[in-house]
Amino acid sequence: MTSPAPSRLFSRGSWSEASRIAGVLRRETVGGVLLMIAAAAALIWANTPWADGYESLRDTVVGPSDLFGLHLDLTLGTWAADGLLAIFFFVAGLELKREFVAGDLRDPRKAALPVAAAVGGMIVPALLYTLVNLGQGDALRGWAIPTATDIAFALAVLAVISTHLPTALRTFLLTLAIVDDLLAITIIAVFYTSTLALTPLLLALVPLALFGFLVQRRVRSWWLLLPLALITWVLVHESGVHATVAGVLLAFTVPVVRSDAAGGPDAGPGLAEHFEHRVRPLSTGLAVPVFAFFSAGVTVGGLSGLGTALSDSVAIGIVVGLVAGKAVGITGATWLVSRFTRAELDDDLGWPDVLGLAVLGGMGFTVSLLIGELAFGAGSERDEHVKIGVLVGTLLAALIAAVLLRLRNARYKRICEEETVDEDEDGIPDVYEHPDDVRPRQPRPSSGAHPLEER
Repeated sequence: MTSPAPSRLFSRGSWSEASRIAGVLRRETVGGVLLMIAAAAALIWANTPWADGYESLRDTVVGPSDLFGLHLDLTLGTWAADGLLAIFFFVAGLELKREFVAGDLRDPRKAALPVAAAVGGMIVPALLYTLVNLGQGDALRGWAIPTATDIAFALAVLAVISTHLPTALRTFLLTLAIVDDLLAITIIAVFYTSTLALTPLLLALVPLALFGFLVQRRVRSWWLLLPLALITWVLVHESGVHATVAGVLLAFTVPVVRSDAAGGPDAGPGLAEHFEHRVRPLSTGLAVPVFAFFSAGVTVGGLSGLGTALSDSVAIGIVVGLVAGKAVGITGATWLVSRFTRAELDDDLGWPDVLGLAVLGGMGFTVSLLIGELAFGAGSERDEHVKIGVLVGTLLAALIAAVLLRLRNARYKRICEEETVDEDEDGIPDVYEHPDDVRPRQPRPSSGAHPLEER
């Protein structure tokens, strides 16, 4: 009796999903460039004679101090972290729901890999950080800082080094980072909520439910939805739970596919994709860069100041977690999925590709800085060390990943060229229609049919 063909890790998905992901990644790449510019501007300003101006701007208080008992007199830095990042997490929630409800990851076998890699890429960095900071008192509060992957920064690095990373690997990186964001917001809600006021938290369920009711009925009117979203955010903020959680909760209420009355799933994009298309430019072009600007400005104090900051166990733990922890966690989790499911890497790829991608996953920035502020308090000495640790760890991960991925770029370029050939000019590359007819492969001894043959 013939044994079933082994499944493939990082095999090509459907053309519809690949083209949609390509569009998302192009927008995220632009956002990553803006993010880098904003972070660099803040870092430069904070290390000039005019650094006091930067701090004064960041700490400027805006908002009413007592509006119906609500305290919304927040600094601009806090508005960026609590308010603008809620938009970022709203988009991440929409993308995650879209992937698991209507994307290729609705197949549990395909979803297992990025989910396992995200979990591994969070557990190992957290463990390494904890080991470095054992016996260091409150330093252990920052255990979750090196667990996050900043997809915008990672894609900006890919654009800079001009690597032709295959679609399957880019999709994996995007999905891993999105799952990573969801796990991070869960950690923030559970472990970084110091005080909890149940009354506003329960009251937040009312506008959240109304928002969900309207979007389930496919209502798109911003003058109805936006006030409900703002009220939900305010009440979650007042409850003591980090306000960015509201963004994820709102996103999860939005339907992904069209209703049967509107033609069903085959009638075109649902409301989630509509909202994502409208809100993502606001997230990548404004929310994340502004947050980065107000969070990345740390006064280094020259080489001596940099050395002092990096001698702190907090900064050391972050660098070790981001660079080594992410590499070991993501690669190890991928190997375990391969080992226990008997899945094999796609014929075009090898374990060096997985390692390069895992190292790239060590680019933690946006969420890492947010967790650092929650763990040690914005503006504290430890928070300054967190910023330096995140910046150094992210830079090291970028440099190592650039070397590893550039070494494989010739292979990636060949795969990329194959993915763009469309001889019958129907708009769909031939490799997605006839995967075995494009070019002969050299199958491994135990390899079976390509997954697309089984469909």
